[in-house]
Amino acid sequence: MKFVAVSSCPTGIAHTYMAAEALEQAGRAAGHDVQVETQGSAGTVPLDPAVVAAADGVIYAADLEVRDKGRFAGKPFVDVGVKKAVHDAPGVLAQAVAAVEAAQASGAPAAGATPAPVAAAPARQVGVGSRIRQYLMTGVSYMIPFVAAGGILIALGFMLASVAWDENGAIEVTAVDRTVLWTAFEWGNLQHWAVLLFQIGATAFGFLVPALSAYIAYAIADRPGLVPGFVGGTLAGLVGAGFLGGIVTGFLAGFLALWLATRKVPKGVRGVMPVVVIPLVATLVTGALTILVVGPPMKAINDGLSSWLGGLGTTALVPLGIVLGLMMCFDLGGPLNKVAYVFATTGLANATSSASTEARIMAAVMAAGMVPPLAVALATTLRPKLWTESERESGKSAYLLGLSFISEGAIPFAAADPLRLIPSFMVGGAVTGGLTMAFGSGVLAPHGGFWVTPLISSPLLFLLALLVGTAVSTVAIVVVKSLGHGKDPEAADVGAEPLVAAR
Repeated sequence: MKFVAVSSCPTGIAHTYMAAEALEQAGRAAGHDVQVETQGSAGTVPLDPAVVAAADGVIYAADLEVRDKGRFAGKPFVDVGVKKAVHDAPGVLAQAVAAVEAAQASGAPAAGATPAPVAAAPARQVGVGSRIRQYLMTGVSYMIPFVAAGGILIALGFMLASVAWDENGAIEVTAVDRTVLWTAFEWGNLQHWAVLLFQIGATAFGFLVPALSAYIAYAIADRPGLVPGFVGGTLAGLVGAGFLGGIVTGFLAGFLALWLATRKVPKGVRGVMPVVVIPLVATLVTGALTILVVGPPMKAINDGLSSWLGGLGTTALVPLGIVLGLMMCFDLGGPLNKVAYVFATTGLANATSSASTEARIMAAVMAAGMVPPLAVALATTLRPKLWTESERESGKSAYLLGLSFISEGAIPFAAADPLRLIPSFMVGGAVTGGLTMAFGSGVLAPHGGFWVTPLISSPLLFLLALLVGTAVSTVAIVVVKSLGHGKDPEAADVGAEPLVAAR
């Protein structure tokens, strides 16, 4: 059979592409042709209309609304979440085959007739809580590139400043008047280059809250939500409400724009609704409520959180690092993992140097998130007989994924044996998070893993914490796998296809 599929996840990064890879491999193993359209953060290349027309059925492995869903009207389909496709692609494909067979058994439509949509089972119902999470994670997925670009440039600026000035370079670079960049820039002046990198990064970082707010609103109301979302997020930043205020303004702008877009208006007004009326009214109301109603309490909460973080001593930071390490390793890119990551990245907006509390939190989160793929990769190398051939092959790619701070690289292993491997990941992540905090390592770069080690304060201690946590997790994995090693893993590998981790 021929199938087309669409995969998407709330952040549009790892799960989107892992689901596509898993479905394509499951199709090849079963003798079916599966072509997947990934609607992720790297952009979307739509399926060829001829491929869609020739398909026998459709697979929706998506946690977000599928774009241009009308293309697939009339074809049998199955609707599952993206994690289902990652963890059980053969099962999802079997459901799709059953849907096609059920449609064929019910009789094909007459020539020229419009076929009715057919499904083997009711479409997945998305609850209110899940829908709100989708909106929030859509905003986060669009925010992350601003965080990554801005954070790394700021970190590079601080690193260069420490050379151009002294150990107080991070303070010096922020005190330089930015007008020097276009009035008196000197190409051979290292201080000016430090200021240049810092100012570009700070500008990119300034879009963090507006982008979060705008794309939450976009997820709710599509394009009509962008303008009020951007304005609301910008105002949230100006009044000191921070990212918490940006989240509130995003939902406020989105639902307000959606309500306005669904109003019945005279035909003469319809043409100006999306370009004049909706942006004008939604922006006015969102902006006024942000300044007068949302801003004050959100500012109080944000200031309280910043004060709490600033007042934490080393003793209190270690337990925080342990908790963040546990969260990063529990669901590997899922809700808890993303909560910990967003907590760390949004805190960077208040960081003044790589020695600040916010930078230390980011370092703990990054180090702990690297542990699961590195530990499982090392375990497959040290004890290959405990693993199938496909798992050993996936373990090779997990080294690179772990070094690059892509926790999702351990998902194929966790999906196959969650009760034993996830606790093993968590214990190593907790050790790494706690040690990173205790050692005082900090980083202003929100991503990059091992490759941004030069930007980390106390880099050798950071790597030591990572090595210790990885070793602890590896030992735990080997022990629990050995206890349950009652059969030849190669026997279980017959006919199996390797699950390749995120691209």
